[in-house]
Amino acid sequence: MVVGGRKAKDIGRLAQGFSLIAKEFAKRSPTLQSAKNGDFQALLKNAVVSATDLSGLTKGTLHSQSTHNIPSNPNNADSAANNPDSVVYFTHDEPPPPQRQPEQPLPTPENNAALSAVEVEVIGSSAQQQLEPQTQSQSPEPHPRAPPRRKPRERRVPSTPFSRALGFAGLGAGLAWGTLQESTKRLIYGTPLSSAGNQSVVSPFLSPQNAERLALALCRMRGAALKLGQMLSIQDESLVPAPILAALDIVRQGADVMPRAQLNQVLDAELGPGWSSKLTSFDYEPLASASIGQVHRAVTKDGMDVAIKIQYPGVADSISSDLENVKLLLDYTNLIPKGLYLESAMKVAKEELSRECNYELEAESQKRFRALLSDAQGFYVPLVVDDISRKRVLTTELVSGIPIDKVALLNQETRNYVGRKLLELTLKELFVFRFMQTDPNWSNFLYDEATNTINLIDFGAARDYPKTFVDDYLRMVVACANGDRYTVIEMSKRLGFLAGMESEVMLEAHVQAGFVVGLPFAKPGGYDFRTSNITQSISNLGATMLQHRLTPPPDEAYSLHRKLAGAFLACIKLGAVVPCRELLLEVYERHQFGDDGGETLSSGLP
Repeated sequence: MVVGGRKAKDIGRLAQGFSLIAKEFAKRSPTLQSAKNGDFQALLKNAVVSATDLSGLTKGTLHSQSTHNIPSNPNNADSAANNPDSVVYFTHDEPPPPQRQPEQPLPTPENNAALSAVEVEVIGSSAQQQLEPQTQSQSPEPHPRAPPRRKPRERRVPSTPFSRALGFAGLGAGLAWGTLQESTKRLIYGTPLSSAGNQSVVSPFLSPQNAERLALALCRMRGAALKLGQMLSIQDESLVPAPILAALDIVRQGADVMPRAQLNQVLDAELGPGWSSKLTSFDYEPLASASIGQVHRAVTKDGMDVAIKIQYPGVADSISSDLENVKLLLDYTNLIPKGLYLESAMKVAKEELSRECNYELEAESQKRFRALLSDAQGFYVPLVVDDISRKRVLTTELVSGIPIDKVALLNQETRNYVGRKLLELTLKELFVFRFMQTDPNWSNFLYDEATNTINLIDFGAARDYPKTFVDDYLRMVVACANGDRYTVIEMSKRLGFLAGMESEVMLEAHVQAGFVVGLPFAKPGGYDFRTSNITQSISNLGATMLQHRLTPPPDEAYSLHRKLAGAFLACIKLGAVVPCRELLLEVYERHQFGDDGGETLSSGLP
């Protein structure tokens, strides 16, 4: 009876969630309003097209890839040389500059979108992303075989409130049908066993088939929905069940691709009908397709190779409604644990996505980073091409290099160098600039072996941090490094990680998590990330903190801990040996606390 009641409750909850989604779509849809006035032909056409496409009944046009591997990063492949059919050349009055010799195509990295909407305390070991199969003999250790990549399809991006609301309603209906199928299967064949041999307690909603439905729908919808799916895709099984994790790995491989006609509409609207007059060639095959837009290679009239990032139509205007609809699905399926404070995470995600959708703001952030790092050794920020950039289109200098997971195949000296530079940059961004690019996607850091330089790209997630927050955070990091329990707790209260009324169990788990994160900074000399078990230790403590936490983390922590966790995971992937304490000491000794500086912490850095 208990099992039957649980199944009925699962189906009832999902039906209620689907009902709310339908009401939301009806309330927001201008098309439905026009239908009330008699325009049923338009309503029927939009409904049939959107419902069949987004529910998976129609599959879209399979996007034909070129013979080379397309990297998830927009700056390291010569697609024009390998797939000339996708390249359009423009003729102008003056002869175009000579074309440069094609580079050798680079291997394809996985789309390592290490995004997270939770603090570093609950980042688990599965956040370490897999490499694709490698054939290089210099690989320092064997790598697991990556799962088959999903082939992207050409689909129009749902760009109206009606089409997007209908898409979520169709997804809800599909999930309800999948839940009914799984519940029926369990009634007939019994509940499947877990890996430990016990009955699985996973809801019938969380079946592999439903997980795949969810992931494929997110790839079709794109926008905020796909971004949230990417956030969920890097969590471990203590936060998100294994079937969901396995299917959401699909979303990390990239979104579906805009058809050429829709792409041209965006370019015409943003740059004007004469946008091609500024180029000598444009490659319609995207170098990358992500949650908010896709990136294409082009050559300007003066011969500069550029990357043009083009935003999907409608995604900026649908952030709020997308997140609300996704939240309805999550609320009524128990996908997210209560201790993650979904409301707070959604609020922060909405603010971050709004900034990321403003390419003019991203262009300013990139220029700011270029100025801040102009004298820094080992880093390069590419130029922004202003006259081919607008709010929904961003054009930048195309730079070369290999992402972090490919650097892991190089010699130990190079891996140590890159790991040190990444951690040095992270500390400098937070404690010196107080301005950080918070997206730790490994493909945003391209190592150029020829110049021993790390090329930095993608500044949509850049943000400032208040000085008071930075001062207290540095105090807490030092306390974590020195094992100072009292200061860790006091700074955590001041920063907002603790409410001050936590149980001793929660306090101990919180402090121990801080000490684990502080381990690389605890002792002088190189810290060997090859022997690190930081992510596993944090994962083990995460369940306790999720159960006993009384308050969500401060808003600043979501993006900050995503970046810090990404820096650690990069060093772990590289197997780097980094003098972490020395890097922290250098920052600490130069830091000016408050208005007049001169502070020395009770836990001091010897």
